Amino acid sequence: MSSPSSAQHPASEERPEVVRVRRAPKISVFLLAGAALGIVAAMGLTFAFGGTEDASPNTGLEYSQGQVFGFLALICIPVGLAVAGLIALLFDRSSSRHAREVTVSHESVTDNPAGDPA
Repeated sequence: MSSPSSAQHPASEERPEVVRVRRAPKISVFLLAGAALGIVAAMGLTFAFGGTEDASPNTGLEYSQGQVFGFLALICIPVGLAVAGLIALLFDRSSSRHAREVTVSHESVTDNPAGDPA
């Protein structure tokens, strides 16, 4: 057992550093919002146009509303992702212009082994 007088004290070293601080958007939130808007747009387009019960002139098949929604979702979701990603990148670029430099104190703490002097 060690007595309180012989307790080890970690060595610490402080040094100031200059860092850039800025607010950056969370791109994942923008992408999720873009995908959600793409799904909503696909729903709106699916139900806005009633369609017909006739066969498609190109394929000769009849498509249900669920299939039409799926086809439109395959188009609208990537478009929503791309638009939201571009908006997030624009916000990120504008936030980098408003970055400011601050001085911070960086402290390094090292624990001395049992026989080394501090």
